[in-house]
Amino acid sequence: MRDFKKKIVTDETMRPVAVLIDYEDWQEIEKLLAIAQLKTQTKSVDLSKYAGTIKLSIDPLEYQQQIRDEW
Repeated sequence: MRDFKKKIVTDETMRPVAVLIDYEDWQEIEKLLAIAQLKTQTKSVDLSKYAGTIKLSIDPLEYQQQIRDEW
């Protein structure tokens, strides 16, 4: 990935509060983010292969009630 020129804005205690970048750099960042988003959207995970792999020893609602009763 390329290096973007940035200016860090700090408050009076020298803590960073903002970053300024050139508009052209921002446009390129937006393009890169759009490409990355498209890549993640096209990856679909089949969750059905994980169905039934967790075996619980107690009903989740019963467990929740037990925990709340301890309060």
